Amino acid sequence: MSRSIRTCTRTITATVAALLLATACNSASNSSGSNGGDTAGGSARGVSADSIKVGGIVSMTTASGYSKKDTDLGAKARFDRANADGGVHGRKIDYLGAEDDGQDPGKNLAAARKLVQQDKVFAISPMSSVTFSGADFLQKQKVPTFGWGTIPPFCGPSYMYGFGGCMVPMPGGTITQSWPEGLKKVTDGSKGKSVAILANDNDAGTFAVRTYKQSFAAAGYQVTFAKSTVPATSVPSDWSAYTKEILRSDGGKAPDVVVSVMQTPYNIGLFTAVKRSGFKGVLTDPTDYDPGLLAKSATKKALDGVHILLSFQPFEQNTAAMRQFKTDIRKAAGKDVPLNMHMMTGYMSADLFLAVAEKAGKDLTVSSFQKAANGYSDKGTMVGDRALPKGQKESFGCGALVQLKGGEYAVSAPFKCYDPIPFK
Repeated sequence: MSRSIRTCTRTITATVAALLLATACNSASNSSGSNGGDTAGGSARGVSADSIKVGGIVSMTTASGYSKKDTDLGAKARFDRANADGGVHGRKIDYLGAEDDGQDPGKNLAAARKLVQQDKVFAISPMSSVTFSGADFLQKQKVPTFGWGTIPPFCGPSYMYGFGGCMVPMPGGTITQSWPEGLKKVTDGSKGKSVAILANDNDAGTFAVRTYKQSFAAAGYQVTFAKSTVPATSVPSDWSAYTKEILRSDGGKAPDVVVSVMQTPYNIGLFTAVKRSGFKGVLTDPTDYDPGLLAKSATKKALDGVHILLSFQPFEQNTAAMRQFKTDIRKAAGKDVPLNMHMMTGYMSADLFLAVAEKAGKDLTVSSFQKAANGYSDKGTMVGDRALPKGQKESFGCGALVQLKGGEYAVSAPFKCYDPIPFK
């Protein structure tokens, strides 16, 4: 088993964080033979003369109510355009849609098994869940898998590809600096500025604190508080214990910046409590870029003023690629719909898969696909300059910040790529 999959319990997301269960990560088996998706005759599972079968795994429902269902729409939008343009070397993408794993380890592994053993897919794209217990199974079955590289299985294994690269710092690797460097534009530099970081009390939160403590300190901020103490199983009804400690962390006074590395329901509770205390500093998280959140006035009020980290071009950025994305989403949805980061996750996962499949040529097998991926690169995408296999060990290092203000998002730090720092 690969090093990154063995470390399945030590995960952190740039957008979300949750507990991965080590027992589930180690429960996969290999039942399709040593050749994985390729047969002795040179054909590939899921590939016919006129189609390539692809499926997805997405947390559409969760116990907290947090949903990534629009990841499926994003993937469909990109695959639809590819098919309208003639497919990949004459083969149309037969996208089966996404299985819902409910953010449950057992369901994630079951979904992976179903897609491979029953549906016979060539690839998984997108895979969007913080509970990726099917990773070891997919690696053994040699199934190219694409998603957001914010969890360890996307960092190292040869068949896993993060559309923004590997965003989980690994031993000997690097930490992307897009969050603290972008925040400098908001705080007018980092000199003399203090930061407090809060995360959940699971392995993901512990790793988040370790990572971002290094990241913000390297950017010149003084990290006065960095703890993973918020229960991961349920959102607290009383945040006073956390806010009291945070707001006294800078020598008895409030820090300049409060950083939350948690999901939306937690951020709503924390930021509401912090604001009620009279805090006037900067609030920031990597999760709440979703116009759908603005439908509820209480949510909109709680998140007003928050600066949100993105690892892709903001929807507000007027580029040719972004205009194409919006057109594709509108066509796939059949109407105008509010855009969100989950759509981008699905879209860019599909986009990277299509790019590598195109390079692999007409004779598409898992072997030819992997050969094409080894050394693939392009520039100027909505996630920056892509490069493989570098992206299986390091992030592409790009990001932006947007601020929710008065019910609308506005770019507070433009999309840019930054030099990473060594992970210690």
